[in-house]
Amino acid sequence: MRPLVLFYLLVIYVLLQFSWWAYLLLELNNEVVEQKTELYELQKDQMPAHEVDFFSKELNQRTAMVVGEGLVFLAILLIGIYITRRSFNKEFALARQQKNFLLSITHEFKSPLAAVKLNLQTLQKRELEKEQRTSIIAKALNETERIHNLIENALLAARIESHSFQMHVEEFNVTDCISSTIQSRIIPGAELKNIELDLEDNLYMKGDALAISSLILNLLENAEKYTHDKSSISISLKQVKNHLIIEVADHGIGIADTEKTKIFEKFYRVGNEDTRNTKGTGLGLFIVKHIVDFHHGTIEVLDNLPNGTIFKVILPVD
Repeated sequence: MRPLVLFYLLVIYVLLQFSWWAYLLLELNNEVVEQKTELYELQKDQMPAHEVDFFSKELNQRTAMVVGEGLVFLAILLIGIYITRRSFNKEFALARQQKNFLLSITHEFKSPLAAVKLNLQTLQKRELEKEQRTSIIAKALNETERIHNLIENALLAARIESHSFQMHVEEFNVTDCISSTIQSRIIPGAELKNIELDLEDNLYMKGDALAISSLILNLLENAEKYTHDKSSISISLKQVKNHLIIEVADHGIGIADTEKTKIFEKFYRVGNEDTRNTKGTGLGLFIVKHIVDFHHGTIEVLDNLPNGTIFKVILPVD
């Protein structure tokens, strides 16, 4: 907060200096006017009429010049203050988001690592039946997958921001890509929300299959985070003319209209930082938006009635 206090002190100082400068100029102008008026009174009988008119016009122009320049300077000053203040706000917001990101990602790594450690210690110290061992191993694999996805998202976000992310463009089967992506998350014995797939067969497009897979995983993870009950999550794929339409719909808490334009910003997360209790780093939808942009597509955030959210991705076939 110290830089902000110094900024306001500087603003107050500049405004005071501006006011003093304007006051001195007007006083100086008034003194000149008074002196010329006295001179005019002494010599008005000897001065031609056109010189008297010129003298009066010059005084009016000088006053207008001082007032006009003062207003222009004040306008520039206020615009500069507004832009600087907005830059301060952006920097403070970014610093706060980065701090929250570090706290979130630390927690995100700590929780699955602790779970993996506990599962391995359980296997090491106890003699368990086959079904129990299978269940514990599945849970450990599920937590390991979470860590892997976190690392992949962090690396991908870093490449996107540094403009070093490059796509491997080729024609691929989007139907198979989405289906295999969902199947890769289904670990036997691990908890997974009910996922309903409605995919048209053998739909192809030119693009990066790994990037589309990452897009699906991030949209699915986002839907799972904000769907707290046992309601299903549906993923659909269809082709309309020269575009593929992918929809991921949930029946969760939904997204307010005021936040729909912000959720694709880096580190941004829905809700208040003090009351939010869902997991996440604020990178998933940031990555999704850039993958869609790289494929020259669009993404829409729609309300899923009676409750929930639909993410609608429209991608060109070529």
